[in-house]
Amino acid sequence: MVTVPRVVTVPRRTRLWRAAAAAAAGALPCLAFPAPALWWWAYVALVPWMLLLRSAPTGRRAAWEGWLGGAGFIVAVHHWLLPSLHVFLLPVAALLGLLWIPWALLVRELLGGSPGPGRAVAAMVLVPAGWLLSELARSWQGLGGPWGLLGASQWQVPPVLRLASLGGVWLVSLLVVAVNCAVVLLIAVPRARVPAVAGMAGCAVLTGAVWLWLPRAEVSGGSGLLRVAVVQPGPVADGPDSTERRFAAGERLTRTLAGRPVDLVVWGESSVGADLAARPDLSRRLAALSAEVGAPLLVNVDARQPAAPRPAAAAAQGHPAGGGGGGDGIFKSSVLVGPRGPTGDRYDKMRLVPFGEYVPARSLLGWATSVGRAAGEDRRRGAAPVLMDLPGGPDGLRIGPLVCFESAFPDMSRRLVRDGAGLLVAQSATSTFQTSWAPAQHASLGALRAAETGRPVVHATLTGISSVYGPDGARTGPPLPVSASTAQVYEVPLARGTTPFVRFGDWPVGVALGLLAVYCTVEGTRALGLRKPAPERPAPPARTARGSAGRPGR
Repeated sequence: MVTVPRVVTVPRRTRLWRAAAAAAAGALPCLAFPAPALWWWAYVALVPWMLLLRSAPTGRRAAWEGWLGGAGFIVAVHHWLLPSLHVFLLPVAALLGLLWIPWALLVRELLGGSPGPGRAVAAMVLVPAGWLLSELARSWQGLGGPWGLLGASQWQVPPVLRLASLGGVWLVSLLVVAVNCAVVLLIAVPRARVPAVAGMAGCAVLTGAVWLWLPRAEVSGGSGLLRVAVVQPGPVADGPDSTERRFAAGERLTRTLAGRPVDLVVWGESSVGADLAARPDLSRRLAALSAEVGAPLLVNVDARQPAAPRPAAAAAQGHPAGGGGGGDGIFKSSVLVGPRGPTGDRYDKMRLVPFGEYVPARSLLGWATSVGRAAGEDRRRGAAPVLMDLPGGPDGLRIGPLVCFESAFPDMSRRLVRDGAGLLVAQSATSTFQTSWAPAQHASLGALRAAETGRPVVHATLTGISSVYGPDGARTGPPLPVSASTAQVYEVPLARGTTPFVRFGDWPVGVALGLLAVYCTVEGTRALGLRKPAPERPAPPARTARGSAGRPGR
């Protein structure tokens, strides 16, 4: 007898409201990020979406609602890009939303119906791993980079920041999704409440144990403090001379530091709008400032300039020149300037903002420049990280510069610290998104990078929010708010030692992928076993009308 699969018919009105609910539920986690910064909301924000997915009548429906929810998440977390991308944000969100389909199928498979204790435990392990898979995929720079990782919403929670020093933002994301999964079980599956409570208790015990017993970075005090001045010129009206006026504002604010003990002065991204070699007058003005305040200046040049010479480490590994292919182009470069002019240390930004600094597949997507503020010309990429020795600073202190959204990439700050950076400096500019959530979201990333690496982070911007974080991820001194025009000196504690994240890297990602691989292998083997036809039973011996089988009749 052949069994015909039952066709599930969902009324059109139900399909429509479920689709709308999926998109809205996917957008809910955005409230956990700055500017609302409701960090506690992250632990229940996925529950409505997961409840919807577990009740999907078919896997196809779950995939559809996972895609819609993922697109809603991208639009909500990146809504501040609308002035730049306009309607182009919607197809981008639709593309990235596909990354949540595997997670949605996992939610339906493991949380659907009435799972027993074993499946409930598996869900609290595999559903977070599936979420991490989507975060890992969209963290590739070509898909926009790791902005809006769920774990980043916990930037202001000290015990959770300690988890970041163990396993990076990835471990924090796993924890947050596991708690959401446990809440879903508590609400919807009475028979699984015991493992759900045990799972939540396990998350709390892990966080407490790491907080209490994981060794902390050895923070130096007193003479080990580094005095860093952040110069934030504030908004400058657009115009043909806006770069000159911004430079003059930074110059004026830097002069107010004269006579104060300062070890380093940091300007924001694009604070210098011309190549210093082509504009020796600007180079001389910066050198005079350095001599006047008694400290080197770390500025950021956004201009057409020759590619930087190959760093020794990059040359030894066969990397191309600083511009990625030699020749002139528009680079964003961190440049250290002392009393005698540029010291020779220069870092060219390696990871560019899609559409903001280059247009992916420009021959195909170049039309985006006509509907938004996409880059009219692609910026050039640097070839390798650069460490800069700080003149006059503590012996052996080296600066690890990052530019703009490079502070969102955990691997970049980890690489700099492994190479010997004692201070991470992120130069940024979010003036295009001045009144949005973007400045607060960007500034919060410094807390994660500091906690992960056990090194202080200076986040310096043109128009706010500028912040400084100690080696544990806690803020050092007050942040400089949006639109403030000021120069602020921070006493930054330095630290020694190596965090587990710096030493072992993205190990939670490896564990999560391994668990998913085992699950897929087991399920695939089981599916093949079910499809394998049963062995044929031998036919019974034939019987004749006159006697037993095999015996001739008489």
